[in-house]
Amino acid sequence: MEIRSILVPVSGTEADSEAMVFACRLAKKDKARIVAVYVIPIQRSLPLDAELETEVEKGERVLEQMEKVATGQGYAIETDLLQAREEGPAIVDEAREHDIDLILMGTPYQRQFGQFSLGQTIVYVLKNAPCRVMIYHHYPPPEEDTP
Repeated sequence: MEIRSILVPVSGTEADSEAMVFACRLAKKDKARIVAVYVIPIQRSLPLDAELETEVEKGERVLEQMEKVATGQGYAIETDLLQAREEGPAIVDEAREHDIDLILMGTPYQRQFGQFSLGQTIVYVLKNAPCRVMIYHHYPPPEEDTP
């Protein structure tokens, strides 16, 4: 499978850096381009173009960190900061717009109602992506709380 382009959605979790390293390693074989995207979710009560300065600053910091990680791997990446109502549809739209071959999503260990959960965004992307999707699960999971 030839990969020409990889989209790496990032959110500021510990899984982001590991996913970016993995994306760089995959991309090197075919000299694929990598696009890192940070999505700022906008509440429905606000206009889509609302200026959320703290969120924009956080997104820029996360994307700068991803550029450093990629540079450390000997790779240059593109970055994009988006504002959207929901992250999943924004990621899928970005994949379509950039003609992406692979979406590589990093995820930390999450629990919902006491069970491991991938979360809504990953499930949405898996169902609707116009390309292949890989999930990079951050390991190890946190230690269980002991009474």
